[in-house]
Amino acid sequence: MRIARWADGADVGEGFVDGDLVVPFPDGLRVAEVLAQGLSAASALYERRDRAAARPLAEVRLLAPLVPASIRDFVAFEEHVEGVSASVDGKSEVVPEWYEAPTFYFTNPHTVRATGEVVAIPETQRLDVELELAAVIGAVPGSDGENVDAATAARHIFGYTVMNDWSARDLQSREMKVRLGPAKGKDFAMTLGPWIVTADELEPYLDAEGFLAVRAELFINGELVGHDLVSNMGWPFAELVAYAARNSVVVPGDVLGSGTVGNGGCLGELWGRRGALDPRPLEPGDEVRLVIEGVGEVVNVVGERVAAPPVRRARERSRARERGDAAGVTAGR
Repeated sequence: MRIARWADGADVGEGFVDGDLVVPFPDGLRVAEVLAQGLSAASALYERRDRAAARPLAEVRLLAPLVPASIRDFVAFEEHVEGVSASVDGKSEVVPEWYEAPTFYFTNPHTVRATGEVVAIPETQRLDVELELAAVIGAVPGSDGENVDAATAARHIFGYTVMNDWSARDLQSREMKVRLGPAKGKDFAMTLGPWIVTADELEPYLDAEGFLAVRAELFINGELVGHDLVSNMGWPFAELVAYAARNSVVVPGDVLGSGTVGNGGCLGELWGRRGALDPRPLEPGDEVRLVIEGVGEVVNVVGERVAAPPVRRARERSRARERGDAAGVTAGR
């Protein structure tokens, strides 16, 4: 099954993609409600779909397939870490700690973009793309999503969608020197789409350890820049979900990105390996297309840079411990 959200004039529809049609969910349900019911319930809804209420897919505009409850993005591809560390941190390496457990960061669920959108960008000179596959969490009977093992975590994977974790590498490099982040280098945009493909559709691509052997491709202005198999992840998706829930919880609507695939899944990896900005950073007007076998593709055009209010430098402070001892505080630089 493919599950989508779409705009039809001023109306928003949510339901199934059935061939070249979009069909609203029965009972006026929304994607969030279907995720909260789980995959089995979604299958039952699919059997009840009313094709008389369908619209041609070509006549609607696809929206992001869900409004995420949260977005965690992992860094699960060793080859990506090798290359991008040189361009962001100035040193090509995979630290020993990377192998111990899958690492992720939380990013902004409020700046999610859909396929077909023009994506406005910050004032960056090193705009990059990140080709990823993301898992979408659904409900599982008998599980609250807290501290789950890998077997239960696998059942919580409702489906998958294509992810583009847009990245401003110059902003990212500066802020991560403070040993926190990424933050403003990432949170301006995230593309998800074109729809959610339910987990059962990708079962033929699973190997014995649970890795998904689907091909992922990145095209910029029609040129193939990188490609990889998602099965080159260091951990299968079920283990990423279990780690996210470790002493914590995953809930329906959570999105978990695989991290950028290797072999040119982003420009930063290639910059690090080549020691130069080759290919050049993205610029307004560039078309970026991400394709993942069995899931679909998202296409965006890079928009114009958007100026933001200036940021003041930190002010030197006296480090006085009592209010009466604050003499000598220097002005901000």
